Amino acid sequence: MEIDKVHPQLQKTYGRIPSIPFHNRVFLALVHLLSAGLGCVRRVVEKVRGPRPVSGVSITERELSHASVRIYQPEATASGAGLLWVHGGGFVLGDAASSDGDCVNYARELQLTVVSVDYRLAPKYPFPCAMDDCFEAWEWFQDNAVGLGVAPGRIVISGQSAGGGLAAGLVQRIFDTGGVQPAGQALFYPMLDDRTAASTELDALKHRLWNNRNNRGGWAYYLGQSPGLSEVPPYAAPARRQDLAGLPAAWIGVGDIDLFYAEDCAYAGRLGEAGVPCQLESVAGAPHAFELLVADAPIAIEFMRSNHQFLRQVLNL
Repeated sequence: MEIDKVHPQLQKTYGRIPSIPFHNRVFLALVHLLSAGLGCVRRVVEKVRGPRPVSGVSITERELSHASVRIYQPEATASGAGLLWVHGGGFVLGDAASSDGDCVNYARELQLTVVSVDYRLAPKYPFPCAMDDCFEAWEWFQDNAVGLGVAPGRIVISGQSAGGGLAAGLVQRIFDTGGVQPAGQALFYPMLDDRTAASTELDALKHRLWNNRNNRGGWAYYLGQSPGLSEVPPYAAPARRQDLAGLPAAWIGVGDIDLFYAEDCAYAGRLGEAGVPCQLESVAGAPHAFELLVADAPIAIEFMRSNHQFLRQVLNL
């Protein structure tokens, strides 16, 4: 994608980002090996010294059956509300600690208790592993909400990219399971529809940061099958769900040159048609993950302001 299509506030950063072949299994294995080593070092250091001190926010970890959660709590007066966070990475990359900045900001700026899921990654752990880990994290948060100073009914589920897709699928699963429901869902450029990856004509567009070749690899590793087949398991690709009625209010934020723009707009429209309040925050000239990579850009600041306003509204902050 030509750099002149990128918003001027973002061009300098995105002009330096190379195309990285995350769809390549050998390359991905090397990345996983390096990440595992760095993660092991981090965990050893945190076990000895505790997580790196952050002004105004405490960070702890708890083990789950197959994964773990990273907990961020404001040291000042908490709001009594919470956020369950799911990191991005195309289903194949990342960990909870990679979202420390986001989670600390939510705890510090909105006085939220944040629980971030360190879920298992594909291809070693295909669906439903990550979804099961996210659901267990939700149940853990519900079981421990009162002890964390959070009202069980005042928790929003949120995530970025693949984490946004997992968050959307998790909301659907919780709805079908019953019980206490999330107060809302906040989805950053969510990876919702495997059928996008099957549209090979999108390969030529070479989207910035996360292109359709990477997308096809991520979905194939996660699903354990080629993307775009006639059937996928429930909750694996949230955009495939037919009935969206009854789901909690949603905020969906995405740039209009993001690979996921069309599928995100379609999902937002279908939520609205099903009677679900949904705010679509579309940003002109914004590629994937722009608010992370150029956080001080005015359009990124406004984007996050919109997200915070939604959280304040649905959590009564």
